[in-house]
Amino acid sequence: MGFERRQLLRTLSFVFGSSFLGSRNQMSIAAQTAAPPKVSPPTTGAAAGEGTAAGTAMEKVTGIGGLFFRAHDAKALGLWYQQHLGISLMPTGLADSVWQQEAGPTVFAPFKETTTYFGDASKMWMVNFRVRDLDKMAAQLEAAGIAVKIDPEVYPNGRFARLHDPEGNPIELWQPKVIEAKG
Repeated sequence: MGFERRQLLRTLSFVFGSSFLGSRNQMSIAAQTAAPPKVSPPTTGAAAGEGTAAGTAMEKVTGIGGLFFRAHDAKALGLWYQQHLGISLMPTGLADSVWQQEAGPTVFAPFKETTTYFGDASKMWMVNFRVRDLDKMAAQLEAAGIAVKIDPEVYPNGRFARLHDPEGNPIELWQPKVIEAKG
């Protein structure tokens, strides 16, 4: 797991650059005002629809609007996420509120299908949730009878812990490292 975590850290550093290791406020600002991705100029003879068209900027998604997955017991699993991690369930009407997450970095990283990073090879995805206080969150989960394994290593981008939901799906908790601003 250590080698794959280092690979992920290198990817994060590449994706987020030096602002990746900035303070929580800096990360929030960077997430909200991110510059458009740098796109290589089209090669000679490239079609207009490949990245840029006649000098126009590439349209990009603005974030993840939802995470949808199959469950053996969708209602029970949804309630578990709501009760233990504070995630609001999908609204059933216009008056219902949707889960609002705090601004911050989000990593989108496909892994090789042979990765052991998620644990159980039959699991095709893993979700990583940012938390403010990893120790408090772990204590809260453990008090509810949920096993949490805190990684003892402190990485340049913060601390991590692992747990599984009732259906065995892997969950990673991440407490981003807050770097004090130089005064």
